[in-house]
Amino acid sequence: MGKRRLITGMVLGATVGTVVALFDKDTRDYAKTLTDNAKSNTTYYFKHPAEAVETVRNTVDRLNQTVASGADNAINALEQVETTIDKFTNKIED
Repeated sequence: MGKRRLITGMVLGATVGTVVALFDKDTRDYAKTLTDNAKSNTTYYFKHPAEAVETVRNTVDRLNQTVASGADNAINALEQVETTIDKFTNKIED
C-alpha cells in the first residue's frame, strides 16, 4: 500500500511540476524542440533499423571500454597503495 502511494505521489508530483513549468514560454519552446528532435530521430531509425542497431552496438562498445579502463585504473591505484603500504611496513619492521 505504501509503495503504491509513493509511486502515485511521484507521478502526480511530476505531472503537476511539468504543467507548472510549461506556463513559461521558453520552457514550452524548449520542450517542443526536444519533442521534434525525438520524433525525427525515431522516424529516421524506424526507416533505417540497421543503423539503429549499429549505433546501439557502438554505444555499448564505448561503455564497455570505459568500464574496462576504469577497472584498470582502479587496479593500478590499488597496486600503488599496496606497494606504498609494503614499503612502510618493511621500514617499521627493520
